[in-house]
Amino acid sequence: MILLAVLFLCFFSSYSASVKGHTTGLSLNNERLYKLTYSTEVFLDGSKGKLQDSVGYRISSDVDVVLLWRNPDGDDDQLIQVTITAVNVENVNQQRGEKSVFKDKTTAKIIGKDNLEALQRPILLHLVRGKVKEFYSYENEPVGIENLKRGLASLFQMQLSSGTTNEVDISGDCKVTYQAQQDKVVKIKALETCKIERSGFTTANQVLGVSSKATSVTTYKIEDSFVTAVLAEETRTFALNFLQTIGGKIMSKQKLELKTTEAGPRMVPGKQVAAVIKAVDSKYKAIPIVGQVVQRVCKGCPSLAEHWQSIRRNLEPDNLSNAEAVRSFLAFIQHLRTARREEILQILKAEKKEVLPQLVDAVTSAQTPDSLEAILDFLDFKSSSSIILQERFLYACGFASHPDEELLHALLSKFKGSFASNDIRESVMIIIGALVRKLCQNEGCKLKAVVEAKKLILGGLEKPEKKEDTMMYLLALKNALLPEGIPLLLKYAEAGEGPISHLATTVLQRYDVAFITDEVKKTLNRIYHQNRKVHEKTVRTAAAAVILENNPSYMDVKNILLSIGELPKEMNKYMLTVVQDILHFEMPASKMIRRVLREMVAHNYDRFSKSGSSSAYTGYIDRSPHAASTYSLDILYSGSGILRRSNLNVFQYIGKANLHGSQVVIEAQGLEGLIAATPDEGEENLDSYAGMSAILFDVQLRPITFFNGYSDLMSKMLSASGDPVSVVKGLILLIDHSQDIQLQSGLKANVEIQGGLAIDISGSMEFSLWYRESKTRVKNRVAVVMTSDITVDSSFVKAGLESRAETEAGLEFISTVQFSQYPFLVCMQMDRAEAPFRQFETKYERLSTGRGYVSRRRKENLVAGCELPLHQENSEMCNVVFPPQPESDNSGGWF
Repeated sequence: MILLAVLFLCFFSSYSASVKGHTTGLSLNNERLYKLTYSTEVFLDGSKGKLQDSVGYRISSDVDVVLLWRNPDGDDDQLIQVTITAVNVENVNQQRGEKSVFKDKTTAKIIGKDNLEALQRPILLHLVRGKVKEFYSYENEPVGIENLKRGLASLFQMQLSSGTTNEVDISGDCKVTYQAQQDKVVKIKALETCKIERSGFTTANQVLGVSSKATSVTTYKIEDSFVTAVLAEETRTFALNFLQTIGGKIMSKQKLELKTTEAGPRMVPGKQVAAVIKAVDSKYKAIPIVGQVVQRVCKGCPSLAEHWQSIRRNLEPDNLSNAEAVRSFLAFIQHLRTARREEILQILKAEKKEVLPQLVDAVTSAQTPDSLEAILDFLDFKSSSSIILQERFLYACGFASHPDEELLHALLSKFKGSFASNDIRESVMIIIGALVRKLCQNEGCKLKAVVEAKKLILGGLEKPEKKEDTMMYLLALKNALLPEGIPLLLKYAEAGEGPISHLATTVLQRYDVAFITDEVKKTLNRIYHQNRKVHEKTVRTAAAAVILENNPSYMDVKNILLSIGELPKEMNKYMLTVVQDILHFEMPASKMIRRVLREMVAHNYDRFSKSGSSSAYTGYIDRSPHAASTYSLDILYSGSGILRRSNLNVFQYIGKANLHGSQVVIEAQGLEGLIAATPDEGEENLDSYAGMSAILFDVQLRPITFFNGYSDLMSKMLSASGDPVSVVKGLILLIDHSQDIQLQSGLKANVEIQGGLAIDISGSMEFSLWYRESKTRVKNRVAVVMTSDITVDSSFVKAGLESRAETEAGLEFISTVQFSQYPFLVCMQMDRAEAPFRQFETKYERLSTGRGYVSRRRKENLVAGCELPLHQENSEMCNVVFPPQPESDNSGGWF
């Protein structure tokens, strides 16, 4: 009876691979040749694209599988041979027709004779309990061809029981979950858990980051207890958080199907698998089944010098307001990342001074060891002739998308040296603070250079060698945001002199709410209410802002509201508008304020009818269900009508993530004597001063001084031209995501998403005694480009999707005050210029021989300009108009 059952099973299994009985995975039968068909195909398109509009290709073949050896001591230990034959390459889009890149091309022509021979050489798989223990192939085969074999081999790895485990296959060491059913086994691979060495980096801030999603499902179809087909599907989507149209989707499919079986070779005798492999062919070597990196050599590409000469004109100063300048900047960065130090240095030394600042921006933004060495060799911090280049280098370091310890170490070394300019020395320390924060965000707080930098910043505040260095270290801490620096900030905020106290308080304003504890708020309340000493208005209002932005208590809010009416005239009006702005914009503190306003003592006409010109207002630049851009402007005047502080902020929010896009603060003090006015309380002995400070993309920059002291003021007034002073100007790499992906089919995918901008923020302050008028102006002009390039490469054919969006935009704020009489007249205006918004999409297929297919689409909208409201009385959101433009579609052609 047992013999009859065995004979029956052998007969039935001659048509398929068995999964029943004693095996835990796929098991083949003795002396049978299994004839299968195999195909792997890839589709590439936008995230919402349709399969029929995708670009991609299909590689199909026949596959022969035989059992070479089974361990006499256990049926779950077997060696199988897999041979690929009858290879064919074709389009996945059957509508391509005459435009197909494969038309009239033989497989040998497409793949290459040597590659085809390598692809059709057999591989050996040592399977133990259904898992691939070893993968055997011939040495020195092309890596791309070996990866295609690895993709096929990984399909032979399975188990029959449900459960979660870790498996090593072409994707790496991955967590997989099996779901066993009567007619199939489903394997779900958690691709995000796969451990595989691949190059890549991304931007830490989520607003500027990239969202990705990856799924992998393999289904083993079972009929009458036998595996008859394997279907695998892997999907990967990518999208820039800031603009979802920048990105795309890759869909990779594999299908392995049994067609028939026939008589096969006899098994090789032996007890050890090593001896069996040697008997089959001694040239077989065990190699990893994990996908290997394919090194690409660019054939016919221009040299770095040739590339620079082709784009140099676009980066001349007069062309920086155009999107083309940013496109050239981003493309050159990609080339710089493959260049050697000597090549980069040669271009730097040969370039003229008008384009050198832009070249320094690009070289620094490349963020490679060679580019860092080249720029450090080129710049001489002891020379006063290259101050502009040194500052552009430092700003590019501060905006670095993925800085490493080596960059921080280089700046620390520079700080210990000598400088031709003290401004550059201060900038080095300020940017060190920015790098510390970025490295800590990437779990690098314990790096040796980071520890050294933290010690330097905190030590400089605890025991500054020079009194004037205190501001520098506070600005560095404003970038680093070290929690251990909060006690020092409280000390300087409460006991420091006016400018120091104000800066320390504004540093606290940048910390997350978790760090603004009750102890911190006690100190800030003492500052605001002047319990221990008299403080300037700017310090008191900054302290109140920190309290109100960080979960204020009932008594915190009540005491601030009760103070309104007892403050200096303009400060009364300012605090009143701050409270009204919180209520109007429904900020987190609005609920607590409404609770307190139920009390008549806090909410009455006398308190809420204070006059003045100071104001605070927050509004939307743009708003959508998943994102918002906001601006806020607060202006504080002295009692005599002279500007004390204007603060313009722009924030971008996506979900719970936010980015402080920009802040421009103009401050003035000690100017009352010019018009014979009486200074406010606590400000009687202030020196004449005016300056500007900026935060750009979460990085505090070195402040700019318009004048400092009465004599400097008189000199500047007599020689003033009214020309704006540049706060920051240059090219910035803002978004930087690079990812190499091993698809389970064996194909290689690459994702490059970048965003850059050319920016010019300038400001000016004009003061006329004759007309008794002051005017402040802040101008922000940018050109922005965001690109994505997603490719799937097999080494002999490549499919790609390129997306790009670009715009040129401007924002200008002007404030004019006439103080010839009281109440003085104030005119404030903030305008957003008309801005074009262009989107491009290019899909292509290209053979390694150069022949290709391309499809292009373009869409353009116009965002209307408008005047943004600056107070509650005119709080309608600026209308945004998108007149539709004709969409051009060049769907297919030769290139």
